[in-house]
Amino acid sequence: MSPSLESAAETVAAQIRRQEFVEVLAHHDADGIAAAAILCHAMLRANVRFRLRVRQDITTPDLTGESAYLLCDMGAGMSDLPGTTMVVDHHLPSFSGEFHANPRLAGINGDRELSAAGTAYFVAQQLGDNRDLAGLVIPGIIGDGQAIAGKNLEIFNEAVANQIVIPDRGLLLPGRDMVERWYTATHPYLEAISGAEQRIADMIDTSRDQTKADEPLRLDLLVSRAVLDAAPKAAPAALGSIWGDTYHLQREVIEDAHALTAVIDACGKTGNGDIGATLCLRSSHDIDRAWEIARQHRIRIIEAVRRAAPFGEIAGVYEVKDASVASDVADILCRDVPASCPVLVFAKTSGGIQCRISARNPAGCTVELGPNIRRIAESCGGSGGGHLLRAGATIPCDRITEFAKGWQEATAV
Repeated sequence: MSPSLESAAETVAAQIRRQEFVEVLAHHDADGIAAAAILCHAMLRANVRFRLRVRQDITTPDLTGESAYLLCDMGAGMSDLPGTTMVVDHHLPSFSGEFHANPRLAGINGDRELSAAGTAYFVAQQLGDNRDLAGLVIPGIIGDGQAIAGKNLEIFNEAVANQIVIPDRGLLLPGRDMVERWYTATHPYLEAISGAEQRIADMIDTSRDQTKADEPLRLDLLVSRAVLDAAPKAAPAALGSIWGDTYHLQREVIEDAHALTAVIDACGKTGNGDIGATLCLRSSHDIDRAWEIARQHRIRIIEAVRRAAPFGEIAGVYEVKDASVASDVADILCRDVPASCPVLVFAKTSGGIQCRISARNPAGCTVELGPNIRRIAESCGGSGGGHLLRAGATIPCDRITEFAKGWQEATAV
């Protein structure tokens, strides 16, 4: 019988407490950074010393020496990790070590109902009363496209009851002002609007009563105009992501949950994970710099979507030039642009030796991406894995054609 999530969290927490010093390695997206921050807060309060580093990926040789390693939002798919490694993750599990907290090992849906940040919250609760950290679970939910259901709902309800999170309704686009919200819109990406400065200025101008001086912006008119402009080339999910449930995080330096998610995700993916982590550790020192990093990153995503090049005759496979935006482009081409088949986006890293690959399933598609990506990547001399609906890989670039053909066969309907 598999252990409960709470039992696994207790086992990991007890191992953390036994350490004098912990090396924390976090995946570089919003979920990974939030998960690591939750545990770092809890360790600081429990008088456990640590060092936090944000990484795009790791290999077993990275875990050297006698240090105690804690992996956040990665490690579950690695079967060759040292048995003493502590893993807090929600990806498909291959690691069989004792210190592994993962909802999937307890029969919980790790794609939809608990993120790495949520799993970290359960571990943190075993280290002390850390209920104030529940707000940091929300970026994990938003960043990984999860639902407020199952264990996520359990954490959310507790956070609302304790006034850590205040739910609301409103515009979901992150940004410091109304122009930036629409100009840098990547979740959702709106082809007629994202990056279109003049169109946005016209939308805002016509959403005011022109007969009255200093009339405030009519947000209902602005959203309606945006939906009408974007509808011809947008998937229904994209239009539904403009307005909806918002969350005010009462203890965080960026109160709007969608904005915090976007900022820390951008920091992580641009090599500024330390800045994203400091925000989650409740320091506002670099907040202006973090916002600008997010703005520039989202502009690069928009440009990459526009320039994404189909790869040969294989449907749903695209190449982009910037590896730091490949996963975001894959999200957009799968989620916000009408798609009927799984989407794969790849980019060459600097030097052109390795290719980073991101794969996504559109709504209604049941191809199991994680296992297929891992198998094809390993056959091409690389590594990969992930979720059933979202996965990634790194392979030698001279094997990308072979990989794409294997992908085509695996995803054929």
